[in-house]
Amino acid sequence: MKKLIVAATIMLGGCGGSAENDAASSDAIADAAPSGWVEIAHDGRTLHAYVAQPEGAGPHPAIIVIHQNRGFSDWVGTIADRVAEQGYIAIAPDLLSGTAPGGGRTIDFADSDAAREGIGALDPEQVTGDLNAAVDYLLSLPNSNGKVSVSGFCWGGSRTFGFAASRGDLEAAYVFYGTGPSEAGAYSDVGASVYGFYGGEDNRVNSTIDASSAAMASMESSYDPAIYDGAGHGFMSRGESAEEGDPNRVAMEAAWTRWAALLESHR
Repeated sequence: MKKLIVAATIMLGGCGGSAENDAASSDAIADAAPSGWVEIAHDGRTLHAYVAQPEGAGPHPAIIVIHQNRGFSDWVGTIADRVAEQGYIAIAPDLLSGTAPGGGRTIDFADSDAAREGIGALDPEQVTGDLNAAVDYLLSLPNSNGKVSVSGFCWGGSRTFGFAASRGDLEAAYVFYGTGPSEAGAYSDVGASVYGFYGGEDNRVNSTIDASSAAMASMESSYDPAIYDGAGHGFMSRGESAEEGDPNRVAMEAAWTRWAALLESHR
């Protein structure tokens, strides 16, 4: 059953600062647990990821934040910061790591259009491998409580649903305007509770919700999609600059309130 959200609600917390572009070693993070860039080595690759740490010694739950189809951005860094304010260790991997000119990452592409082309050329198995490395990294941190969730936006929303279908030990998956796997059988390994956040005017993505709902129900898996009336695709970022009362801003505020409550319930 789809849930239609039409009312505005109060947004919790404030956005953190933008991510800086200087990397720190993963060993330093494990020892001191600051926020900043880390390098995660796995399978002959180096994954660059921004980590935002919550206050207090913990242990804390953890979450992956997957970027949109133009790679890592300062906006994604602020999302990680804000989720950390909810008491989560947040990691935002740059899934273009090693694919830019000179073996660089998102910041090393000529522009966002070139980064988008780089996203389109990614090997899906490489993406899954990098996400698995991010989970393993989070589980290795001394202030982690062993619960890892995943979230993502647009392209990252689709990767979120797909990753939940490939890794059964995740706690929860938060899909922001992303599609589920196209094959019904792909849902068989979903162990996480999956929550969807969709704009009412996002017809392309919304046309896939019923199929995902049916597939999840057939597997007796938990899927709770919410549709925000009048909002379009990308309302979480578009809503930040929209005027009060604009459907994208209303949806963004309602989605943040819902997400904060869900994060608390999955601690």
